[in-house]
Amino acid sequence: QVQLVESGGGLVQAGGSLRISCAASGRTISDYAMGWFRQTTGKEREFVAAISWSSSLYYADSVKGRFSISRDNAKNTVYLHMNSLEPEDTAVYYCAARRLRWAGVSRNEYDYWGQGTQVTVSS
Repeated sequence: QVQLVESGGGLVQAGGSLRISCAASGRTISDYAMGWFRQTTGKEREFVAAISWSSSLYYADSVKGRFSISRDNAKNTVYLHMNSLEPEDTAVYYCAARRLRWAGVSRNEYDYWGQGTQVTVSS
């Protein structure tokens, strides 16, 4: 069993940057693919970024070139670095772990989820 805890969310102005973190416990995530998803009220949870066990990277078109996912296996932690933030990026951001090495882009492919962290971008 893996527990995931996100942190680092908050309020930022448009054009600003933010880094959110996902700390895992219960077992190592070094052989798991990890992903970030986001959700706003009334909408489905959507894929943002993912990283495989070997650090292959995947991004949604809406964040490509602005967001960067990374992992630190020694700290059992995954990060999402967000630059050039836009009001449309406002959402609750969720970290997810997949019990496979290869990343997926669908929320149904992930087995463990964190509780989410709110990111609000003001215009």
